Amino acid sequence: MDELTITCPYCGEAFTTLVDTSAGDQDYIEDCIVCCRPIECHLEVTTDGPVLTPRRDDD
Repeated sequence: MDELTITCPYCGEAFTTLVDTSAGDQDYIEDCIVCCRPIECHLEVTTDGPVLTPRRDDD
């Protein structure tokens, strides 16, 4: 498990989340811990480490 900081695309607040890189690249939804809106997360596992890209679910 890796700990990453992301910024909510709705409220703009940054928070820390845990990601499981053992399954490789993945897409999943995680609720913002501040505004509770659903964030679409794209996790890419690279040789330099995991990259987590958050997106609004209405984009």
